[in-house]
Amino acid sequence: MPHRRRAPHNPRCPVHVTFRAATGLGSLREAAVFAGLVRAFAAASNDGFRLLQFSVQSDHLHLLVESDTPTRLTRGVQGLAVRTAKAINRVLGRRGRVWSDRFHAHILRTPREVRNAIVYVLNNVKKHMPGVRGLDPRSSARFFAGWRTGVVRAVGRTPVVGPRTWLAAVGWRRTPRGLIDVDEAPRAQRLRR
Repeated sequence: MPHRRRAPHNPRCPVHVTFRAATGLGSLREAAVFAGLVRAFAAASNDGFRLLQFSVQSDHLHLLVESDTPTRLTRGVQGLAVRTAKAINRVLGRRGRVWSDRFHAHILRTPREVRNAIVYVLNNVKKHMPGVRGLDPRSSARFFAGWRTGVVRAVGRTPVVGPRTWLAAVGWRRTPRGLIDVDEAPRAQRLRR
């Protein structure tokens, strides 16, 4: 990522964040690595920063987050980058850089953008592996309450938290397309990256 000044964060808007893995790490979807990431995700949210959804792909992560202030967004995402990097290194028994560059952040300003981002994050595996159906087991899809059809939700402790912004809690549900179909695939033109 070029080191340009990021757009100012509006606490009423959720943010789609992407981390790209450095080369040579192997797949982030491998069971032990994924389990370490889920533990890191579960510890990420606090009073001013919230991890709403995630998707782990072989060489990158997609996250939906919220924060109460611009500083809490930056510190929350940086803390999550450190926490996930340590988890990955611990599982792989290695040291060194895990993320290839700065994180990418896209501020979601409209209900439609939020809905598209949720589809993009939760169903991202369908973009990388066409033909895959159902919930991605390497995402927070089993904790998500906005599926159009009945989905058996996971019970127990969740690594994600509920949204507090109107856009992420209510607004996206009021778009013409409404709730999300389990097999709805993200379109490349919906969001960059």
